[in-house]
Amino acid sequence: MDLSENLHPSVKDFKDFLQRHPTLVEKVRRSGKGWQETYEKWALLGEDDPMWDKYRGKQESTSTPKDGKREIMDRLIHMSENIDMDKFQSQVDNINSAISTVQELLHQFQPSDQSHRQPFGSSFRNTNRPFGGFRD
Repeated sequence: MDLSENLHPSVKDFKDFLQRHPTLVEKVRRSGKGWQETYEKWALLGEDDPMWDKYRGKQESTSTPKDGKREIMDRLIHMSENIDMDKFQSQVDNINSAISTVQELLHQFQPSDQSHRQPFGSSFRNTNRPFGGFRD
């Protein structure tokens, strides 16, 4: 008995859709989010929605230099879709915290009042000498 015989017809259609959109399969696998969200989008939008065009089977393209810029933009958009914003925000918060800690450490090792610093040798000249600075 084949497991695919027991599947709901819409699930079978979704599996066929995924076979025609291998890039989408790669994206979902890399993201680790699971298939539920993708299935819901597919069920709501339908498979003819332009959103799915970028995930169709890989095709040979003869790109011109102008297409190169478009390809870079498409890649950047594709990469940004894979970013988990919660994880990204968490990393930014961690970096912010680390920077704050380093700033606090640096502040602790700096003198609290810069006016107390004296140039080398000036402390000798400013001392009170018992004979009023007479020379020998």
